[in-house]
Amino acid sequence: MAALPFDLRSIDRQALFYNPDMAEGTRKSGSATPSKASHLVALVHGLWGNASHLNYLVKALREKYGEEELIVHACRNNGSSLTYDGIEVGGERIAKEIEDILQELGRDGYNITKFSIVGYSLGGLVARYAVGLLDSKGYFDKMSPTNFTTFATPHLGVRTPLTGYQNHLWNVLGARTLSASGRQLFMIDKFRNTDRPILSVLADPNSIFIHALARFQHRSLYTNIVNDRSAVFYTTGISRTDPFTDLSRIDIHYLKGYEPVILDADHPVDLIPNHELPSFYQRVRHSSQTFLHRTPIFLALILLIPVATLAFLANSCVQTFRSRRRIQLHETDKHGVGFGMYRIPYMVREMRVGLEDAFENVNSAQEQEYLPEGSEEIATGVASSSVSTLANASSESLSSEKTDIDVTNKDKSIAERSPDFSTLALTSMQFAMIKALDDVGFRKHPVYIHKSSHSHAAIIVRAPRPAFEEGKIVVQHWLDNEFHI
Repeated sequence: MAALPFDLRSIDRQALFYNPDMAEGTRKSGSATPSKASHLVALVHGLWGNASHLNYLVKALREKYGEEELIVHACRNNGSSLTYDGIEVGGERIAKEIEDILQELGRDGYNITKFSIVGYSLGGLVARYAVGLLDSKGYFDKMSPTNFTTFATPHLGVRTPLTGYQNHLWNVLGARTLSASGRQLFMIDKFRNTDRPILSVLADPNSIFIHALARFQHRSLYTNIVNDRSAVFYTTGISRTDPFTDLSRIDIHYLKGYEPVILDADHPVDLIPNHELPSFYQRVRHSSQTFLHRTPIFLALILLIPVATLAFLANSCVQTFRSRRRIQLHETDKHGVGFGMYRIPYMVREMRVGLEDAFENVNSAQEQEYLPEGSEEIATGVASSSVSTLANASSESLSSEKTDIDVTNKDKSIAERSPDFSTLALTSMQFAMIKALDDVGFRKHPVYIHKSSHSHAAIIVRAPRPAFEEGKIVVQHWLDNEFHI
């Protein structure tokens, strides 16, 4: 039998700590983590990613906080093609990696009393799974869960709220190009014996995952409003609406001191009245000029997309086959790495919970992109009824742990603060997920990256490129307002 792609027992202590000056998480020779540091922060990269994608976040944290205050670790045991293996497998790898680090620090005399975690893209979902495992094993009774932040994370999956054959084709074929991760992101998987997608279970009010998430003192997310080619606004912002589909029809309000990148979370946009909009001629002229300006790009894409698509599909087939083999090895755990110990009950208390099978087909059954006028209350009612019983049951166990869930105005979705925008035709399951995550409470920060058409990478300055410079403002806002030492 082929060996696992990594063996945690073989990793020396130096390899466990990430330094932006070294590749793939190694440390400078001669440097040492200060013994006074008691706060560990773990960073989790996204799909196809590796620890180097988090270089700027690590650097920014180290520049703001001294070595006596913070230990920074960029997780590295679920990198590159391993991210095809799904949220569950990835979450177990990250939980094991964090647990090993904590044990190593403990043996070396460090007393970790605070823990924070940051997830980028798919890494945010992996982080949500991992913290549930850590909480279930009692780690959050030994240290205080402090900050939980996601950047451009598709909390509601990546199914498009569109209709017609294009949507059906994308949701069916797209889900099968990324192995287990693809099926989970498109919500066509069935997690263990629940007959529900893993993303639905992650947002179940009675799950260990929501229980762990609620224990963090500070929860925040950053979401791109445009040009995110990997995960669009509604899913990264956990929102029932998307006010940013036509920027010419809205007035954007920026947060003072972080212009023109961070929007005011309390009052992000105003809808421009129809009589104040530019004339039809002006809008057509502007659209024509934009199209002519981008014609060379369109022509290049017409030639390159077919070739790139074939190459991507061929690679996806290879990676899917390899991923399935890795998952089988991971499940058997014959090499004694220790992943079997994470197969714990995923509900806080014994309950038989399920959603109607029809929820699986709601998205494909929609006849339009947005819900009909006046049907928002129906959608909200469906979501509330889907989780109300579980929420009530969870509230007892959460309150018994003295967990404080304070849903402030900044935690509320933009849908609640922007009633003028139509509700997207999401599935009933997605509406339930929004309700559950909003009940836990996230401080949501919309981000407008102007200089790059690849805002998904720019939001964390994934590479040192001039076009990604606006991401530094995002990171600065996070450090100034959302990361607490």
